[in-house]
Amino acid sequence: MVNFDPLTTYRLSRRRLSLLLAATAALLPVSAAVAQDESAPIISTQRGEVPSTGARRPGPMNQAPPAAAARKGVAPVAITIDKAQVDAEVERLEVVDGVMQDPTGPWVVSWYENLAALGQRGNVVMAGHIDYWNVGPAVFYTIGQLAEGDQIAVTGEDGDIYTYQVEWVRNYEAGNAPIEEIVGATPGEDLTLITCGGTFDYVTREYLERTVVRANRVETPDDV
Repeated sequence: MVNFDPLTTYRLSRRRLSLLLAATAALLPVSAAVAQDESAPIISTQRGEVPSTGARRPGPMNQAPPAAAARKGVAPVAITIDKAQVDAEVERLEVVDGVMQDPTGPWVVSWYENLAALGQRGNVVMAGHIDYWNVGPAVFYTIGQLAEGDQIAVTGEDGDIYTYQVEWVRNYEAGNAPIEEIVGATPGEDLTLITCGGTFDYVTREYLERTVVRANRVETPDDV
């Protein structure tokens, strides 16, 4: 049987209590300091890495920049070719289901607005009649006589004149013409003029060829 001494137990209890109170008192200043700092601003004592532009971060910042928006083009309103005696208005038509609509008259030049426009990279395509029923020679009657280096001036609806220089003149068989080469997109600012050419078939009442003029835009003093 274990002897139980109340006095000894009381003394041990008082000693433990004293030690506990002393330990608690030692912690109180620290706790108060922490409570006080919670409402105080945090002031850094060190300098971190200089912020980057984000190039090293994952996600969109690490991707290639988006392609530049395509430049808005200008509709042509007139065309002048001194070497071919052309001075005409330009009308708007479209390529419908792969077929170019015919110019509406003998002296007007058609621009196909669902292809490229002036001032854009690409192929500005225009067409005109070589002759016309009950009229005779028409607006593009002599464009087949153009030569490399001849100039073509196109006036835009913005009032500016866009100058082109003939690169080549070619005739293609009407039924076997390379359409993509003629009216397809080009890497530069180009102009393509199309009319009938070659021999006239009196049975089918159609020309057997197509005359195509390709010109490239050139800078003039007004463009600089």
